[in-house]
Amino acid sequence: MAPSRQNDREARQARERLRAYQARQTVHEAKTKRRRRDNWAAGIAVVVVVVLAVATQLLYFSKPGTPSASASPSASAAAHALPPKTLAENRTWTGTLTINGIPLGVSLDGAKAPQAVSSTIALAQSKFYDGLTCHRLTNGGFYVLQCGDPKGDGSGGPGYSYGPIENAPSDNIYPAGTLAMARESGNASSQGSQFFIVYKDTTIPSDSAGGYTVIGTVTSGLSQLVSQVADKGVQGGATDGKPVVTTKIGSFTLK
Repeated sequence: MAPSRQNDREARQARERLRAYQARQTVHEAKTKRRRRDNWAAGIAVVVVVVLAVATQLLYFSKPGTPSASASPSASAAAHALPPKTLAENRTWTGTLTINGIPLGVSLDGAKAPQAVSSTIALAQSKFYDGLTCHRLTNGGFYVLQCGDPKGDGSGGPGYSYGPIENAPSDNIYPAGTLAMARESGNASSQGSQFFIVYKDTTIPSDSAGGYTVIGTVTSGLSQLVSQVADKGVQGGATDGKPVVTTKIGSFTLK
């Protein structure tokens, strides 16, 4: 009987060791699966972060910041529709663009830039420009004040974009007083509401899309704009960025 009891005890101990081993194996397998799942989730998170970082960089580099005045055709809060180029009536339009209380006399050439002038007329008549800031000033070799972005950071527009480029100077020279449309580099169909005022003779090289649509000229008041805004410089002492003087459009009228 003694040997039989000893065999039973040994068998029971063996079964207990087997159950303990199986339990450890189950815990180990569960930990391994969880670790793999966590690693997979972490990998996905890394990919998402990388994608978002790349997208952020692409967005950043699409904004203005190079000698070619640029603009993104992002929609504003109240989207507008692109008017037909016949609105410009193939004639000269005159009016007043008031910036920081300075009345700038302007003349727009509806014959040479019918689509851009038609868009500007429609936006001005709808008071789209009233209250918008001039978000960009440059003074490091080229000299422009860029305005007309409802977002105020160079990424906004009227809810549409258009092309082609019209009335761009063949010699890339934009005389003081030139009014021209901003756009994205290399994209002739990215014009929207943003425009720039050249306050000192400036050469802006053409890019792969060409030059910049000249819609007209500032006929009076430019010297005041220069002394009260441009001469005060760019924030932080930079050569391209927000003006030191907060600059806003009060109104834009054309007839």
